[in-house]
Amino acid sequence: MNKSKTRGFASRSEWNKVNWRKLEMTLFKLQKRIYRASQRGDVRVVRKLQKTLTKSWTAKMIAVRRVTQENKGKKTAGIDGIKALTNRQRLALVAKLKISKKAQPTRRVWIPKPGKTEKRPLGIPTMYDRALQALAQQAVEPEWEAKFEPNSYGFRPGRSCHDAIEAIFIAISKKPKWVLDADIAKCFDKINHDAL
Repeated sequence: MNKSKTRGFASRSEWNKVNWRKLEMTLFKLQKRIYRASQRGDVRVVRKLQKTLTKSWTAKMIAVRRVTQENKGKKTAGIDGIKALTNRQRLALVAKLKISKKAQPTRRVWIPKPGKTEKRPLGIPTMYDRALQALAQQAVEPEWEAKFEPNSYGFRPGRSCHDAIEAIFIAISKKPKWVLDADIAKCFDKINHDAL
């Protein structure tokens, strides 16, 4: 790695002295601009702002912090064997994050399904790839938040199952409705993916 590049990042911040609130506000403002451009349907501006975000030092810092300090699986190693990073290693990771790099293979772990003897595969990416995913998510999420239906609740920031329950209550409190709950056994195993 280029030492002068790392030194440049280190001189801009020491991990323990970073004003994370300020970085989060800067990132949020950029994400808000992406959201508004997406609402307007201005794809050119959306792509330009996303490119700016993925190259920004602020977004890279927050992405690395998320995967190395905040995430539940922060101490789970990928194929590179890296579990916990020091503050200096975190800054080095921020310095070398680039979207253009190809992802490394994931480490395959078999975990038991709840209440069953069967196991399902789990792929664990390297710390670098997790940071890249977090960085990409920060750029893509605001664009798609602007396009989602207002009544969709799964895996969306700022929404929970309580919001979905409230929406269902409001929808059925005025007049009765039919509810269909379908759980197709081994749905993804048995569907012909070529046909799909």
